[in-house]
Amino acid sequence: MYEQDTIAAIATPPGEGGVAIVRVSGRDAEPIATRIFTRSRGKNGKLKSHMLYHGSIRDPQTESVVDEVLLTIMRQPRSYTGEDVVEVHCHGGAFLSRQILGLVLVEGARQAEAGEFTKRAFLNGKLDLAQAEAVLDLIRARTVKGAELALNQASGALSKHVGELREELLDILVQVEAAIDFPDEDIELLQRSRLVEKIFGLADKINAISATYEWGRLFREGAQVCICGRPNVGKSSLLNALLGEARVIVTPIPGTTRDVIEESLNLAGLPVVIWDTAGMRETSDQVEQLGVELARQYLEKADAAIVVFDGSEKLTAGDFAVLDSVREKKRLVVINKNDLPMAFSVDQIQRQDAAAELVLVSAKSGDGIDLLKSTLRSSLLNYQAEPVVAVTNIRHRSDLLRSADSLAQAANTLGSGLPPELAAVNLNEAREALEEIIGMVNNDDILERIFANFCVGK
Repeated sequence: MYEQDTIAAIATPPGEGGVAIVRVSGRDAEPIATRIFTRSRGKNGKLKSHMLYHGSIRDPQTESVVDEVLLTIMRQPRSYTGEDVVEVHCHGGAFLSRQILGLVLVEGARQAEAGEFTKRAFLNGKLDLAQAEAVLDLIRARTVKGAELALNQASGALSKHVGELREELLDILVQVEAAIDFPDEDIELLQRSRLVEKIFGLADKINAISATYEWGRLFREGAQVCICGRPNVGKSSLLNALLGEARVIVTPIPGTTRDVIEESLNLAGLPVVIWDTAGMRETSDQVEQLGVELARQYLEKADAAIVVFDGSEKLTAGDFAVLDSVREKKRLVVINKNDLPMAFSVDQIQRQDAAAELVLVSAKSGDGIDLLKSTLRSSLLNYQAEPVVAVTNIRHRSDLLRSADSLAQAANTLGSGLPPELAAVNLNEAREALEEIIGMVNNDDILERIFANFCVGK
């Protein structure tokens, strides 16, 4: 358990704003507030919980007024941390909020560490570990859909599902341990084949939810897409069309784009970082060579590639070389300039790469751009329907895979006729992996890593 001290921090971002909030949590939060806060119009008496009070913050040493504020007390257990919490809502700005925080620290609180308010909420049972991690996802969400997924997890959807899987595992474990404790009794475990079937069935359920990770990760972290192609096929024009604004310089001169241009898109709730890269070709221009090498590096780390062809010109060896370079990736072939007569047949591309999807667009007129956006979104998400519960955190996925692997080992042990004691070890490992997701098994190293990612004040 943590030391029962009182912590404080500025809970709002640095910089100027209408309001700044200084948050205090712990057993001395209210006594500190009473020493520095004076209600307006000479009112006194005990402050009610969960009410806003108007007044001023005063320096107890000098009695000078620091700021006119609103103050609220949220007494335990009805607070975010499960402790007494005081919030001072002062005028925005770094100077005033730091002054008030300084007074709070002088009166006996200490500066909160990163994520310490949420860590205390977890330790006090206000939320489990998966819900605590979802708070950070909610803060960092970049789209409505990303926020919706984080809020769903923060409300306990993933925890509930993991809890149900754990209960099913405990039922299996009870049977195995009964057979260990009462070897001479006619225990259900004697029907090993049926128990093995149940264990494999549970492993399948766990694998199914862990398989949603890539879907969830894309909404949580965003997808990375690289626009590539030989020079002057309209890559920069395509980026401008996708953004709906002239973000990139476009000229008829091949090799205009030398560096990587990065922009963000929102594809129906899916955040996407899109890179416009230099045209790929062999060149003696040293600066352009650097641009081509940079394009290859970005292509390597992209989740998907958009390969652009100029539909008004015949296909070249350079076009096919670019297409060959993305064979191991999700890819869309975009035939640009469909407002002009087509100079080649689509069959030529399909013969080269039958798996690639084709979209015809005109970056100049905007024709086909909406279809490109929807096709790109579907391709990134593997055309998956939205899962009931999605895993968005690599830690959760790792624990789920570990649990499923331990279950498979337990099933193989029982299926081979080996002693149930060996299977029980694997089943308990599977249980611990599930419990680690929601924090039933406390691992101090994991807790420190998780909450260190939070901002101070949350």
